[in-house]
Amino acid sequence: MVQTCTFEQSQAIQLQDGTVYFAQPPRLVGAATTYNETYVWGATYYFTLSMPENAGEPLEKVTINQHEGVDDIRFDLKNSFAFEGTRSHKKQKIGLKDAVSDRQTRTVSLIFDPPVSSGKTITIGLKPWQNPTVAGVYLFGVTAFPGGEKSHGQFLGFGRLHFYSHGKDSFLFPYKW
Repeated sequence: MVQTCTFEQSQAIQLQDGTVYFAQPPRLVGAATTYNETYVWGATYYFTLSMPENAGEPLEKVTINQHEGVDDIRFDLKNSFAFEGTRSHKKQKIGLKDAVSDRQTRTVSLIFDPPVSSGKTITIGLKPWQNPTVAGVYLFGVTAFPGGEKSHGQFLGFGRLHFYSHGKDSFLFPYKW
């Protein structure tokens, strides 16, 4: 079955069935954490996205899915946030209409209010309840969705966070294995 596409003035792509795509998808610029030690409380995980000028549609939703890592990281979504700019150049706060977590799929979904327009760089700050207890690499798949009732998510790549177990963990595990 062949589907036809229509191109509107804004360069948005919409299939005949109504599915909306970005003309040029956002780009995952990077991921970082404020603390990369295991067991730590109070960390923030930052995911920075860049919206190209020719995106064609505003960014309405982002999902962040934990693909790799021994521990299932849970987030305090009430204290998570988003803003224009990067960690080192914070600008205006971006409202979140909704932030939900699906523990079975290890996915966090964030809906922006209002949607993010083209040409902006934004950063999402997720607050974990606690860093993982097991050291290693944790990969988070980031997917962006344009506005619209029927939008197609564009996978942007993986944000990679590496957690370390520093020093002797004798205060946590008094017995040697």
